Amino acid sequence: MSSFPWLTVAGAIPLAGAVVVAAVPGTTTAGAAAQSGRDNLVKRLALVFSLATLAVTIAMALRFSPNGPDFQFNQTVRWIPQFGVHYAVGVDGIALVLILMTVVLMPVVILASWNDAEGAAGPVGEAPPRRSVKTYFALLLVLETMMIGVFAATDVFLFYVFFEAMLVPMYFMIGSYGVGQRQYAAVKFLLYSLLGGLLMLVAVIALYVYSARGGQPGTFMFSQLTQLSLSPVTQRWLFLGFFVAFAIKAPLWPFHTWLPDAATAAQPGAAVLLVGVLDKVGTFGMIRYCLELFPSASHYFTPLIIALAVIGVLYGAIVAIGQADLKRLIAYTSVSHFGLIALGIFAMTSQGQTGATLYMVNHGFATGALFLIAGFMIARRRSSLIADYGGVQKVAPMLAGLFLIAGLAGLALPGLSTFVSEFLVLVGTFTRYQVPAILATVGIILAAVYILWMYQRTMTGPAGDNVAGMPDLKARELWAVGPLIALIVVLGVYPKPVIDVINPAVHHTLVQVHSTDPVPPHPPSAVLQKGVAR
Repeated sequence: MSSFPWLTVAGAIPLAGAVVVAAVPGTTTAGAAAQSGRDNLVKRLALVFSLATLAVTIAMALRFSPNGPDFQFNQTVRWIPQFGVHYAVGVDGIALVLILMTVVLMPVVILASWNDAEGAAGPVGEAPPRRSVKTYFALLLVLETMMIGVFAATDVFLFYVFFEAMLVPMYFMIGSYGVGQRQYAAVKFLLYSLLGGLLMLVAVIALYVYSARGGQPGTFMFSQLTQLSLSPVTQRWLFLGFFVAFAIKAPLWPFHTWLPDAATAAQPGAAVLLVGVLDKVGTFGMIRYCLELFPSASHYFTPLIIALAVIGVLYGAIVAIGQADLKRLIAYTSVSHFGLIALGIFAMTSQGQTGATLYMVNHGFATGALFLIAGFMIARRRSSLIADYGGVQKVAPMLAGLFLIAGLAGLALPGLSTFVSEFLVLVGTFTRYQVPAILATVGIILAAVYILWMYQRTMTGPAGDNVAGMPDLKARELWAVGPLIALIVVLGVYPKPVIDVINPAVHHTLVQVHSTDPVPPHPPSAVLQKGVAR
């Protein structure tokens, strides 16, 4: 295994890009043309650095061995020796596919957000404020570094630092560059996240204290903390500290109420990163930390979490049907989908957890495409209300066609990527919890209602005066959303390469949590004898 610090380099490239972007001269008195040239330079620099990060991460992924060690590309450096804190990074199959999803989404978001800082997607009648373009794209690059770090960290304290630090760029992207009630949404997002983070910090400190028992030096290293012997009661309290933080981040019902406000107020590109990546930190944390650090408590709380997940699936779908705002509708669909992901995780079967991890990736691409295309529509019409559209497919057939594919992925149409994920989650859940699996299946039926009705109201029918002059997708917009549509189709037809990377990590997690797949019931002996007689 190469000693090259792949993960550190992948995380450092966007951070270096943010520094370069920030160094570009700002507003001058040289005229609008000169300022426009500087803004375009900033955008191109951000795109180049995000593509460089993608290239390095793909090169790293090609060197990953699914049958090799559980964690690969490890790098450990003593950071704060007095407290046993290390800069420690490494990835298993689950973390690797989530980092790949992150670095794929970032250049797509940068392309799609080319004019977001200028308020191109703001409401009609609201004068777009003059915002700093370079600050917006620098925030995007800093956020990418934080997202890579949070998935790669193998020191719990380092994970917590990235977990909290990534709130800062997203807070400013919502509060300063968003639309509508952006400041309210940003503060609500921050307060919810900080509350969960503080609870997790208490649990992290408690883990360190327990690791120092018996005269041993305290540690935050994940590999050592998984070997701790904790009483069942202690495990339950520490589990809750981590789980509540992850349930807020995910967001799992009833901790979800910040998401619709934040996703509606954020620019479409920021909403993609919020729902497509930041929220996955919650479900990733459930697998990595809740299950592996506290196996006994995980089994104890499983019935409660299964119930919350099923309620989230149905609640998110039902509320999505009644939404009048495009971005708010898509946000509520994500509440429903995250319920399915949590269901697959806590079913504690190989199919369920593989499906849940694959769903995290596929949801990022499918929901990302939905948000981006909705953003293109809003930028043209200057409204996010569904009632302000209708007949769009007559004037913008390419936009309508790609919106349909992304929508069908949202309802898990066979042949598209999310179908494989939902099928694995439901099969894995049904083998152990039949009633929750059946109830969750109703969510798929409701998904057909909210997706197809949204498409009908926005795309079909006669083209009204308000959309008559709407242009179709431009080349830049096609380059932004095209890769996501391609991935939705490819992973729907051939998901095996991704599943092969995920499966060993899922097996390791189930071993750590002392869980095995249920054995199918054997047929009655009478049936066997009858078969032999024939």
